[in-house]
Amino acid sequence: MSPGRRWRRCVRSAGFLFAASAALLLGSTVALFAWLTVSPFPKPLPLSPSSASGCRPDGEGSWSVGLFYGDSPFSLKPIEFWNVWDNETAAWPVANPVVTCASATDAGFPSNFVADPFLYIQEDILYLFFETKNSVTLQGDIGVARSKDKGATWHHLGIVLDEEWHLSYPYVFSYQDQIYMMPEGSEKADLRLYRAVNFPLRWTLEKVILKKPLVDSFLINHQGYFWLFGSDFSSVGAKKNGELEIWYSSSLLGPWKPHKQNPVHNMDKSLGARNAGRPFTSKGELYRPGQDCGGTYGQRIRLFNVKVLAKDEYEEVEVPLGSDEPQKGSNAWNGARYHHLDVQRLTSDQWVAVMDGDRVPSGDVVRRLLIGYSAFGAAIVLVILSGVFLSAIKCNLPLSQCLHFSRKPNDVLRSQEHHLQHCSLFRWLCSHLNNMTSPLGGRIRPNTCTGQSILAIIFVVVVSLTCIGTHYVYGGNGAGEAYSLKGHYSQFTLVTMTYDARLWNLKMYVKHYSRCTSIQEILVVWNKGQPPNVTRFDSAVPLRIRVEKRNSLNNRFNVDPSIKTRAVLELDDDIMMTCDNIERGFKIWRDHPDRIVGFYPRVAEGKPLRYRDEKYARKQGGYNMILAGAAFMDHKLAFERYWSNDTKIGRDIVDKFFNCEDLLMNFLYANASSSRKTIEYVKPSWALDTSKFSGVAISRNTQEHYQVRSECLARFSELYGDLAANKWSFGSRKDGWDV
Repeated sequence: MSPGRRWRRCVRSAGFLFAASAALLLGSTVALFAWLTVSPFPKPLPLSPSSASGCRPDGEGSWSVGLFYGDSPFSLKPIEFWNVWDNETAAWPVANPVVTCASATDAGFPSNFVADPFLYIQEDILYLFFETKNSVTLQGDIGVARSKDKGATWHHLGIVLDEEWHLSYPYVFSYQDQIYMMPEGSEKADLRLYRAVNFPLRWTLEKVILKKPLVDSFLINHQGYFWLFGSDFSSVGAKKNGELEIWYSSSLLGPWKPHKQNPVHNMDKSLGARNAGRPFTSKGELYRPGQDCGGTYGQRIRLFNVKVLAKDEYEEVEVPLGSDEPQKGSNAWNGARYHHLDVQRLTSDQWVAVMDGDRVPSGDVVRRLLIGYSAFGAAIVLVILSGVFLSAIKCNLPLSQCLHFSRKPNDVLRSQEHHLQHCSLFRWLCSHLNNMTSPLGGRIRPNTCTGQSILAIIFVVVVSLTCIGTHYVYGGNGAGEAYSLKGHYSQFTLVTMTYDARLWNLKMYVKHYSRCTSIQEILVVWNKGQPPNVTRFDSAVPLRIRVEKRNSLNNRFNVDPSIKTRAVLELDDDIMMTCDNIERGFKIWRDHPDRIVGFYPRVAEGKPLRYRDEKYARKQGGYNMILAGAAFMDHKLAFERYWSNDTKIGRDIVDKFFNCEDLLMNFLYANASSSRKTIEYVKPSWALDTSKFSGVAISRNTQEHYQVRSECLARFSELYGDLAANKWSFGSRKDGWDV
């Protein structure tokens, strides 16, 4: 039989048609599921060669460093809650994390993550020492960064220690006018003390102070003795992440004597035995941070008040940490775990702290791939088995044709004898497989109720496994990560307007969006009815309800001095989209803070002006309006324009039609801004209008709604000038987010 005829026969076979149909169906399922859940837009590629090598996915995590302030070490709040401003650019106010592997890499020190932060304070200058995992050597080194504005901005100075072995936990302190560092180097099986020769970049080895592979050690001068705390997981009977030892000496350089109770802890790894940063004193009491490694390594920090520290006795009790648990899950920079704290007192009596955090647990990359490919494999096996049960797939392989050298080899083919052995074994396996599967063929009959039920169950299971595989392999860790601007992260306020008939919708809305990374607060503008209590909402961020005196769409843009951020996202309560879409929009607004940046483009054209939807705008190749009901803007700039005396007639028109407040905002930007372009479009991967399910939408009658908006356009153009003079094309930006 010729190859072409054999191929045509294969294509027409029941097995090929079954496999092709299954592949087409599952491929469509993957595409639909990915469209709904996985962002199709990658982050912008790095601009510099150095940044291309950093911040790669790492099995140890994606650690970064955040800054906290408080009036005491037990009332620490992240920097975004202190509203730290340096200038009026869109990079501010600053938000955590303040130091990341990206900022280290962009400074010329390729890094996969930064962790184990320790502060050293000289007057008003903060120095941050940290472990940085080199992207090339995959080894931990010690890096340093400096801040001259109380931690708002950091300048990376370089790598201060790069040994032939892994380094971490750079415990830095001063003693008798000298600055010392005692990093972890347990791979070298000893504990080394370094002294600064030219602070902060040059260090020299002062002494190997202990010949033990201690992990995460610190050294303090307390009650006339030097005390050394560390964990030796190599000792006999030691429980990893659950063992702690203490050593003491009358001198900084030793000799060191073991505590009488060593190990003072050898317990469950979740109970905080392993050190988690620098100890500190407050009101004469000594406190030690420890790691809870129960669910994963470095899951959280626990704080202990040291009640007794003597040569033959040690006692500590747990106390509250003093900082709030992250509530945003993997969307938060420290949402999965945080395992290191250094808190110190400033000369102003305020307390400053650095903490590292990660959005994924250890081994997350490997775990996701293992689960994903296992799910794909199980789906393929089920498809094959269902084909066998339907007699669509048969395991009769024509081995005599494909294994062409089954004859006795001659002297020239002696080197191929091992191939014959392998083929014989393969033939034997296939023969047994045929014998095993032949009784199964035709067991499912699609023309019966039982057969259809079985096929339906198999179909649901296969589709579920396919979606699970897609989620774990292509969906990443599910985090809606923020985008930085000039190395800084920031946050915005989410503003939505609603009333009592849409309360069910608002609860779902708040629960979803409050988990987005860059949202600092949600402001609900309550237009009508009895306002609910904020305790009825499941919110991961502060929620505020502003009750208005009268029901007006103009209330959306009321000037509100209590809004702390420069950016606001005006988002209707019936719009649901992914957090990654929101972060993309915030990124574009930070690039263009003088513009309206939104997700719904519209076009106004003709004489008189007519209101047209997105579909029409795409046919015409451009847009000249952005719906302000789903858009970022500078609230001071936008709201003050909206409530100026010149805009009173426009606001009256909005009240008359109970419509068009977003169109009025577009006119105000187009005719009052010095910038030629005043709007930017960001395409969401998907967006859902939940009001369609409730019947409470304001614009249920689309034709009537568009007629009213066209009339608004005519009136606004008479008052505020021509909006249709410019039209902006889709796909004009390099990021590809406006296609």
